Amino acid sequence: MKTITFSQATLEAMQEEMRRDQTVFVMGEDIAKQGGIFGQFKGLPEEFGHDRVRDTPISETAIVGAAVGAALAGTRPVADMHFADFIGVCMDEVFNQMAKIRYMFGGQTSVPMVLRAPDGLVRSAAAQHSQSVESWFLHIPGLKVVAPSNPADAKGLLKAAIRDDNPVLYFENKDLFRQSGEVPEDEDFLVPIGKANVVKQGKDVTIVSYSIMMKNAMETAEILAKDGIDAEVIDLRTISPIDRETILTSVSKTHRLLIAHEAVKIGGVGAEISAMVAEEAIDQLDAPIVRVGAKYTPVPFSPTLEAAYRPTTAEMVAGIKGMF
Repeated sequence: MKTITFSQATLEAMQEEMRRDQTVFVMGEDIAKQGGIFGQFKGLPEEFGHDRVRDTPISETAIVGAAVGAALAGTRPVADMHFADFIGVCMDEVFNQMAKIRYMFGGQTSVPMVLRAPDGLVRSAAAQHSQSVESWFLHIPGLKVVAPSNPADAKGLLKAAIRDDNPVLYFENKDLFRQSGEVPEDEDFLVPIGKANVVKQGKDVTIVSYSIMMKNAMETAEILAKDGIDAEVIDLRTISPIDRETILTSVSKTHRLLIAHEAVKIGGVGAEISAMVAEEAIDQLDAPIVRVGAKYTPVPFSPTLEAAYRPTTAEMVAGIKGMF
């Protein structure tokens, strides 16, 4: 194991997969020139050249459309969106092309591409550069969606996404890029898509989260432990497909459930998980399900208002204490 940042972990994943497979390449705005806004692509053009590390015009439609075409032609493109908010510009390419082509051609072809999308709140980036939009893609069959919370999962999930024969949306929270953690040195280290991680075992309540809110989830568990409440904490890692078995198994043991994410609470991943548990395990619940998420408003620019918008550990602790 070695300790590196989330950004360095994704860079290592790119380097290892580009060395392993000559069909892997990366494209996006200022990838070669700048190395990515968060340094996640630094050094790639020097090693792999500008044929495999391509700067593109400022056109998300062109980036994703070209990536879909390149994937159909036999390569494995990794396309960078700069900010997840900009996926809205190329939504037709995502949900009408990228997600559907394999199905519409009866499996005769595949679209093995990764769409990297930095998301989340960071330093007053305001309403158009701070959103968490992962729940949009739960409603689109044909896509896989991942959201790592730490450097090890960032590397393992990105490598797994690049090797997958289906299109994968890879959400990487901007505030996580600078955070450090232990990462296996094994170049074959992969994190399986579709499998959640039980980070902490517990018996009294299940906390389900992912990405940046995993920090709050662990803080919540520590605070609750002081009051004798033993929380089980699950890191989803993959948002689509959701690991139903792990969640339902945990709820059947703890009989209480809280879901937390930085995305807006209404219509979020928590809503889908709540519905799933209500449909399949409502008789296992001893208290109402609690969801914690951002307020139903555009992301404020003001630091004070942004802090009020952000879901907190205190909300999670209060929600769980209200179950008992």
